[in-house]
Amino acid sequence: MERTHLHIVGGSSRSRAEQAQIAFALGHHAEVYSELDELLERSPGEGIILAANDTVTGGTAGLIRRLGEAGVSLPVVITADGFTINDVVDTITDGAMDCLVLPLELNALARRLQRVSAAAGPLVELRRRQIEARTRINQLSRREHEVLECLAAGKANKLIARDLDISPRTVEIHRANMMTKLGAGHPADAVRLWMDAQLRAQTMPAPVGTMPMLRPQIVEPISIAPMQTAAEARMSSAPLLRRA
Repeated sequence: MERTHLHIVGGSSRSRAEQAQIAFALGHHAEVYSELDELLERSPGEGIILAANDTVTGGTAGLIRRLGEAGVSLPVVITADGFTINDVVDTITDGAMDCLVLPLELNALARRLQRVSAAAGPLVELRRRQIEARTRINQLSRREHEVLECLAAGKANKLIARDLDISPRTVEIHRANMMTKLGAGHPADAVRLWMDAQLRAQTMPAPVGTMPMLRPQIVEPISIAPMQTAAEARMSSAPLLRRA
């Protein structure tokens, strides 16, 4: 695969150093950050984030939310000393693209990064659109936001006025201000931004990863251990399930 920029965040200094050494051995570039705020100061625009599972309070969902608020849309891979099945499901559902068990193994990491990179393009674009749309919409006043929501529901000005208990003329004023703040030249542009802000993982044609903040359908992670595929994991767990 092409040279990748890896952003290694959280965990112990020893763990970060070991991950960076493996990244360098694979020909990738690596940057290490003791905490998320240090990474956000750089606001990286490319690469993959390898984040320890305890990087921020709130786990993966909290991490994805913080990145989104800072305008960072890079794919995220969570690292930990071990994962249960429930951990994997929650991590992927909350927005990470994969889970990696530490310590990393060189060949396994190479395969996993290749698969993450291949799947990351649609996810990054989807998150970029969502972040941009939410940033614009957050500039709206409460009333302008309500008008946009009604407009996205296909309501005409008279119906919006009735629902919000204001005059049609007032709706027109709020609507004009809303369009200006959003940079929308046509109502369809405003509705499109609204839809982008609500994007769900089901719209993303990628085999791994999910959208943050919205609870999407559960998808199968790449695997749950560096040298084990998801299929192998199910086979190895079958006897335990039968005994239970």
